[in-house]
Amino acid sequence: MPSLSRLELQHFRSYPQASLQVEARRVIVIGANGAGKSNLLEAVELLGSLRSHRTASNGDLIQSDQTDGWIHGWIGTDGLEHIGLHLRQRGGRQGLRNQHPLSRQLDLLGAFRCVCFSSLDLALVRGEPVLRRQWLDRVVLQLEPAYGDLLSRYGRLLRQRSSLLRRRGASPHHLTVLLDAYDQQMAHLGARLHRRRQRALLRLDPLARSWQKRLSGGQEILSLLYHPGTDLTPGPAPDQGNRTLLVWQEALQQQLAHQRAAELHLGSCRVGPQRDEVVLQLNGQAARRYGSAGQQRCMVLALKMAEADLVAQVSGEEPVLLLDDVLAELDPDRQLLLLEAIGQQQQCLLSTTHLDRFIGAWHRDAQCISVCRGEDGSMLSPF
Repeated sequence: MPSLSRLELQHFRSYPQASLQVEARRVIVIGANGAGKSNLLEAVELLGSLRSHRTASNGDLIQSDQTDGWIHGWIGTDGLEHIGLHLRQRGGRQGLRNQHPLSRQLDLLGAFRCVCFSSLDLALVRGEPVLRRQWLDRVVLQLEPAYGDLLSRYGRLLRQRSSLLRRRGASPHHLTVLLDAYDQQMAHLGARLHRRRQRALLRLDPLARSWQKRLSGGQEILSLLYHPGTDLTPGPAPDQGNRTLLVWQEALQQQLAHQRAAELHLGSCRVGPQRDEVVLQLNGQAARRYGSAGQQRCMVLALKMAEADLVAQVSGEEPVLLLDDVLAELDPDRQLLLLEAIGQQQQCLLSTTHLDRFIGAWHRDAQCISVCRGEDGSMLSPF
């Protein structure tokens, strides 16, 4: 299965230059806060998903006194497959495969897959609906790389239609003709987004439920509910192919027409996938208003592990797990349950400030890497 065998960084975040030879399925990255542990895991995340959970700006990823940065990875047990990202302050990113530039960085998707957890992901429970939509979209994108094009097309249409709704001075007839055309296209794409999101969440729900039960010692039940931004009921089940799409497309187009007067008044779109909500419930109650910080962290872990399981089921390949300070705020029992569950089937890179939480096989079998911050930036060394 694809896994990371070597990583090289140049002018990336706090690393002027770094090289890591991965020698074990379990890698523990040890260092003080601010040393650069998260930056190392972020580089792997970028190679596997082309996304960072910390920033959308290339400028944040490149050292402040540099115009370019590089991330190179070698994957597979023999380490012969090369993938890379050239980060530029101007001009975006350039993907590389086996040292050759790619015309689209999207062509890197699928070379290897990864699932990342950090403390920032706690916003999945506590934060606004857009964060849960983005998480679900990232899951679907790992399963269907072409989903990215669908999202981009819908987002572009949504921006254009919203601009049209705010246009003043246009003739009513001309505006009606344009909005009718936009509604038809948005209904066509929106129904496809709804279907893919619901289909993914239906598969994630039992997996997340199983993980929450496992990590809580059988004490907690986690439920994932899809609340679409379009009234899609009644209608056929989401697995009934084209019939579902046609029914949902018609429903979305009708609701766009029905809401048009209100949307013209507000200047924004009130119906569609951009208003979807993923509802998390713990023991039947809204998760964002329930439970301790440790319980909420456990819920996010259950979501991430469910994501990893689903990616493995669909792709046939275990994703690399990237766990950034994952044990913080978990009680000792949950820490032990988590460590027993991970790093067996899949490769796992985990950061921590202390090794005392790792006992038995985890410490014995793991490759331990130390990260320290010097005058010139972060440095890696065997621990």
